[in-house]
Amino acid sequence: MDTGVSPFARGLEKNAANFAALSPLSFLARAADVFPEVTAIIHGSQRTDYRTFYRRSRQLASALAGLGVGKDDTVSVMLSNVPPMLEAHYGVPMARAVLHSMNTRLDAAIIAFQLDHANAKVLITDREYASVVKEALSIASVNPIVIDYSDPEFPQEGERLGSLDYENFIQTGDPEFNWSLPDDEWDAITLNYTSGTTGNPKGVVYHHRGAYLLAQANVITAAMGKHPVYLWTLPMFHCNGWCFPWSLSIVAGTHVCLRWVRPDTMWDLIADEGVTHLCGAPIIMSTLLNAAPDQKRELDREVEFFTAAAPPPESVLAAMKTAGFNVTHLYGLTEVYGPAVVNDWKREWDALSIEEQAQKKARQGVRYVALEDLTVLDPETLDPVPSDGETLGEVMFRGNVVMKGYLKNPEATDKAFRGGWFHSGDLGVRHPDGYIQLKDRSKDIIISGGENISSIEVEEVLYKHSDVQAAAVVARPDEKWGETPCAFVELKPGADVLETDLISFCKNHLAGFKAPKTVVFCELPKTSTGKIQKFALREQAKAL
Repeated sequence: MDTGVSPFARGLEKNAANFAALSPLSFLARAADVFPEVTAIIHGSQRTDYRTFYRRSRQLASALAGLGVGKDDTVSVMLSNVPPMLEAHYGVPMARAVLHSMNTRLDAAIIAFQLDHANAKVLITDREYASVVKEALSIASVNPIVIDYSDPEFPQEGERLGSLDYENFIQTGDPEFNWSLPDDEWDAITLNYTSGTTGNPKGVVYHHRGAYLLAQANVITAAMGKHPVYLWTLPMFHCNGWCFPWSLSIVAGTHVCLRWVRPDTMWDLIADEGVTHLCGAPIIMSTLLNAAPDQKRELDREVEFFTAAAPPPESVLAAMKTAGFNVTHLYGLTEVYGPAVVNDWKREWDALSIEEQAQKKARQGVRYVALEDLTVLDPETLDPVPSDGETLGEVMFRGNVVMKGYLKNPEATDKAFRGGWFHSGDLGVRHPDGYIQLKDRSKDIIISGGENISSIEVEEVLYKHSDVQAAAVVARPDEKWGETPCAFVELKPGADVLETDLISFCKNHLAGFKAPKTVVFCELPKTSTGKIQKFALREQAKAL
């Protein structure tokens, strides 16, 4: 009798022997089993092997369970790049809870909003941030159990806010805690809030499956062999450190913690600890390159540096190469677990001129192996734009490393997923070879006299000027043209250049209407991850 069931399905159901939910938690368990004595974490004078890392993560999970923390409870953390942050990436989801890591530079009001919106049950906080966290707790409606972390390597004087000390709390847990994989790989693993530059931030929810796949894709993209050494120049609170807290366990790599981004410390750790990989915004490159001569170190190997945000200027790429770093350009958003696009370099491009190579490196690139689809579409019709490198459209994503959605915000979720694509809000073009290139955020495009001007295009020209260290271009209201480009410029030390000089320089490299009508010299406002805060500059431009 034909039951209508395929022979490839009949009697071939999923069971405990042939199916397990995908979760990055399994990576640490394997590393501890196969490489128990390999150094997992370096923090100052501390050295922690994988056996101990796994045991402490299980202790944290056990101790949290002892507080009544369970499935879908939120554990918030206010920590810098220190060992407890790594332990939280495993221990919190081992307790079936959701990890909510907060930006350490947030103000009290936003911290309070996040704690309330996430309904935080537990808060693990570093004493360095006691003052702002104390204020936030006084504002928040929730009353989480507070656990204070005192860094033994870099003692902080901030007051204790709770009755529990992190190290003592950990010791109450069972190092053999019998954790299990999630019931469903679609279960939430972490919660990350967007920057909230317009209104309250949105809570982006990641699932175990996506974290597992992006972590593996990082290893492939970064060509990480066995036991790489990774320096934490990227904040772990930012998209869960682009999922690298989980990636390193796949290859039993070493996490080199970095509490503060300081040039001398970075150079010393890179040279002395044998660092092979690091990530960060362009500001990290500037910090390394602008270090005092007596702080820089000679490197006996090429170090892989992965950067996001605006493409580095040609001069910076050349300087990084000379200093011993190979720079790879990534692109992504909080909603896609951090980086999901890479400028995959092709061997034939090595034969190009330095200028032509820089043009190739300026492109964001192609999809990660874990991303199913990446394209540029007309944001209204969702039709593909021509692959001509010129026609502007919205960059869109689709696949397993796209967020579950925005916490408690179905309207924003539906809007972001309209038409079966994640709408990034980034405007870009698609080149004939399939590589995409960003031209602007939809909110950053400048419409002057009916003509669209890409702020990124103008910034790229400004960065070519020998006296410019950093630049950002935004729209300034104009009675005649509606809007005109306004450039905010940070000059290199000792530079002596006038507003008229930079405007003339831009006119020599751009169509006249695209050149800035106004140039303001100042220190650019940046986020904790090094991104220039254009929303603040737009307000300044309006006030001019």
